[in-house]
Amino acid sequence: MDLVLAFLNTLDTEEGTDLLGDETRWRDWARGSGLDEPGDRAHARGVRDALRACLTDRTLAEGLPPIDGAHPLGSAVRIELAAGLPVLVGGDALGAVLAAGARLAVLGQWDRLKICAAGECRWAFYDRSRNRSRTWCSMRVCGNRTKARNWRQRTRGATPVTAAAG
Repeated sequence: MDLVLAFLNTLDTEEGTDLLGDETRWRDWARGSGLDEPGDRAHARGVRDALRACLTDRTLAEGLPPIDGAHPLGSAVRIELAAGLPVLVGGDALGAVLAAGARLAVLGQWDRLKICAAGECRWAFYDRSRNRSRTWCSMRVCGNRTKARNWRQRTRGATPVTAAAG
């Protein structure tokens, strides 16, 4: 899960940075994530953007062609036997991310990955709430900011409440 979230968050809309924006940053991210072979940056960026779009609007996923149909994965993901069990293994950084994402899907945890609803944030996070209803990456920051903004908008046009004379 951590690898998938880190990959999704290579785009930081609040800071205006994209770690997949150039080859050096992509290689640094892959190495920093413990992945030796980064693979094709442009392909990784397209996959990341597609995954983020699907997490933002779950209905988009239904109309997308398979990723391997548009971008051949080749040896990026393979199946190996580990302790007698078949395991997905990534041959490069993108393959490792996709293998980790497939594990989340098999475990029924993919729907817990979400994109923060705060328009200025858009950070990917893992929803640990019991009923899977979390909306913001952080209630202290994004949730509080959004709720305060909504409260100010609601009360701006309201007339002050006065005590009745009695």
